[in-house]
Amino acid sequence: MELENLRYPIGRFKAGEVHSLDETKTNIQIISALPSKFINLLGSWDEEKLETPYRPDGWTIRQLIHHVADSHMNAYIRFRLALTEESPTIKPYMENLWAELPDAQTASIDLSLQLLKYLHIRLVLLLNSLSETDLQRTYEHPETGRIYPISEVIAMYAWHSEHHYQHALTLAQRNNWVA
Repeated sequence: MELENLRYPIGRFKAGEVHSLDETKTNIQIISALPSKFINLLGSWDEEKLETPYRPDGWTIRQLIHHVADSHMNAYIRFRLALTEESPTIKPYMENLWAELPDAQTASIDLSLQLLKYLHIRLVLLLNSLSETDLQRTYEHPETGRIYPISEVIAMYAWHSEHHYQHALTLAQRNNWVA
């Protein structure tokens, strides 16, 4: 399998697109489903499987799961900032360095799977409560200089959810770890 497909199994996110209310509702459903999809796929994996990188020079599955929890915690805070401040500038973080921290390399994935489960309950509760006006509220990302409406951020995190789930699933399929 070529490296681009291993890195982006569902393709790259298309930034700057406008998302309808129906698309946003679908994206929230994708976000909502992620924790149970990961729990169902990874719940019985042993340590050897969890230490397997999903691609050459990629993160291990353990690092991947901890990354998703880190990323989605940041997203939750960013949504709340955008809803309570006028187009705030969010704080970026060094995701690659976070994946190298000791907890991301050694902690049980159950910690992050449970964190995702409960974080997503709160996140989805918040996202489902938003009005069409709320969905147009924004934040600025200082690294890109772009202003992001909440509806686009929801789409980005739906993509992010499926993107990383597919990393684990396609690894499992390549290694015959799933029926």
